[in-house]
Amino acid sequence: MGTDVWAYAKSSGHVAGADLTGFRVDASDGHVGRIDKHSADVGRSYIVVDTGPWLLRRHVLVPAGQVRLVDLETETVHLSATKKQIKESPDFERGQQDDAAFIRLTEQHYINGHS
Repeated sequence: MGTDVWAYAKSSGHVAGADLTGFRVDASDGHVGRIDKHSADVGRSYIVVDTGPWLLRRHVLVPAGQVRLVDLETETVHLSATKKQIKESPDFERGQQDDAAFIRLTEQHYINGHS
């Protein structure tokens, strides 16, 4: 497993230091929630999406490699993942971003392209 899954693509428009908290999050096939938290740590960048009423306020950790586009003007983050991938992703609880087993599970989910 490479670290690319945890890095923003250069073409994504992600700007280092930008605060993405509260941005709208759209999967490739529709709206999935808002960013509750994000990290731009080297080798482990991610966003945490609060799915709101769509998935009963679940929180989902999405690796930065799934971010297709960050639109600072509209405050929207577009993912390459589908709504189904987000729905089937591992449940996230605060603190799990440092749990090695959870990180591997999340990597596998997105690398294997569950769709």
